[in-house]
Amino acid sequence: MALENAVAPYMVGVDIACRMMMSIYPRFSDVIFQNESKTDKVRKVMREETRFGIGASFGKYERRTHDVLDDPDWEATRLLKHLKDKAYAQLGTSGTGNHFVDAGILRVDEANALGLKPGAYFALMTHSGSRGVGAKIANQYSRLAQERSPLPRELRHLAWLSLDTEAGQEYWISMNLAGRFASACHHTIHRALAKRLGMKPVVQVENHHNFAWKERWQGKDVYVHRKGATPAHAGVLGIIPGSQGHNSYLVRGLGNEAALNSASHGAGRQMSRTQAKQSIPRKARDTWLRERGIELMAGGMDEAPQAYKDIHEVLALQTDLVEPVATFQPRLVLMADDGKSEG
Repeated sequence: MALENAVAPYMVGVDIACRMMMSIYPRFSDVIFQNESKTDKVRKVMREETRFGIGASFGKYERRTHDVLDDPDWEATRLLKHLKDKAYAQLGTSGTGNHFVDAGILRVDEANALGLKPGAYFALMTHSGSRGVGAKIANQYSRLAQERSPLPRELRHLAWLSLDTEAGQEYWISMNLAGRFASACHHTIHRALAKRLGMKPVVQVENHHNFAWKERWQGKDVYVHRKGATPAHAGVLGIIPGSQGHNSYLVRGLGNEAALNSASHGAGRQMSRTQAKQSIPRKARDTWLRERGIELMAGGMDEAPQAYKDIHEVLALQTDLVEPVATFQPRLVLMADDGKSEG
């Protein structure tokens, strides 16, 4: 949705700048999954270098570092000053719900925008956002928006903040800082994994969802809100993930202005978390994954692959929005297993 000179915090979402990132390693590295000792090393590194769940953080003497912690915008508001310590503790961690770290095989069928030769590549893919930092920002400014732009109860979450106001400017600064923090979390995770594995990525791709961008649309400057959607401007690379048991895709945007240059940010659920936990037997989930050669290292029943739509059908409905350029096949999937969700 596009708004002129206003932002709607709840339409950005609670998990501000939830995002995807993939690191692609040298060609033919899929042999990792044909050698148990090499696979076991990847398992070990994934377990030791990641943290999952609500409130997940690193201990005082094992915390990560990144230039984002020196960003001057942490001093811009009282709330951001308060959140800097939380950011330091949670830097390089992942959330709960559908957040994950996957190791798998990226298959490139023909030379394309990635600049890679056809072949199979080892790849690591992550999904998470701005953690407790984004949640606190979203909650405070959503409440402010509802106070200052009152709407009927059933529409209250559409409340906005004018960017001509101090509150609107504070939210804009805070949201963008949360975006930079979310990116830093991903880069910190990928850097730690690469260092432990002794490998250097040849290509990295990343993209936000749950964010607002200032863009030019039909001759006007507008603020485009992509909650559950990802940018798909012409030529822009992005990631559309499936589920624990489905492939994910690197895609290139086609720049469809009628869709606000956007595409889906994932396969999407076909049943609620509660319904999934109540209706999908654990044995059925495990069989589904085993038949596809996928090892679930941790993950709640609310994230069972049967709870999601078929990614191939979802992509088939978006041929005017994006085109796939490579296919990611998961082999090791690591998620939080608390069955909860941050957003």
